[in-house]
Amino acid sequence: MTWVAAVARLRARREPGVLVTVATVRGHAPRRAGAKLVVGRNDTWGSIGGGNIEAVAIDRARELVTTPDAEPELMDFALNDKVTGRHGVQCCGGAVTVLLEPLPVVPAVAIFGVGHVGLELARVLARHDLDLHLVDTRSDMLTDERLGVLADAVAQVHVHHTPLLPEEVLAELAPGTHVLIMTHDHAEDAALCDAALRTPALGSIGLIGSAAKWARFRHRLATEGGHDAAAIDRIRTPIGVTGITGKEPATIAVSVAADLLLAFERDRR
Repeated sequence: MTWVAAVARLRARREPGVLVTVATVRGHAPRRAGAKLVVGRNDTWGSIGGGNIEAVAIDRARELVTTPDAEPELMDFALNDKVTGRHGVQCCGGAVTVLLEPLPVVPAVAIFGVGHVGLELARVLARHDLDLHLVDTRSDMLTDERLGVLADAVAQVHVHHTPLLPEEVLAELAPGTHVLIMTHDHAEDAALCDAALRTPALGSIGLIGSAAKWARFRHRLATEGGHDAAAIDRIRTPIGVTGITGKEPATIAVSVAADLLLAFERDRR
């Protein structure tokens, strides 16, 4: 497996890892500059030369995997018989510098309803390194032409067209995914709220709408859905940063995105 495929696998599994690269080589060394090794919690892919260099790098990479907000760092190795490493001696005669780059689990967001607000929000979030799920029952909301504004996205965008039961997508989402419910249909919103509360391990759940809409939903979630008050309180409405009251789609989108960025910060702690 190439290192690119290994990094992609870790991302798909939503597992943290570290990319280890031979940054510089002076004299003789097992691998040339640019050789790469990907380290996950339990697996490794590739090689930077084996022996003490690789073993020590793997040890340190596994420490970084469990370190919050770990930063890239360099490690220097002298390859001679006068230096005894933690895992033995490598006496190739040269010196090697290795760069370790943490690969954190990126945030994930699912937007249910890609109307005016949903699309504006997707445009903002797509500029960030995250997994972005766009879900809508209406195929015309998800055309290539309409979503062309996301063509240069930094995020990995996943499009779900679900004509009948959009709530089924909830079961496909990774643990910790933040869910935003903003469809064109209040009945669809209500069904999604109920299903989200029944889906374990989601991140935050946000619902767009007025106080009157939420009062009706809250009553139905309690009486028809059987959810207790603590469960219902997991749903946040209104969504966005408190104090921003503009109703233009772009204004709402910026407010909601800012609130999500705060949630991402909390998740990293």
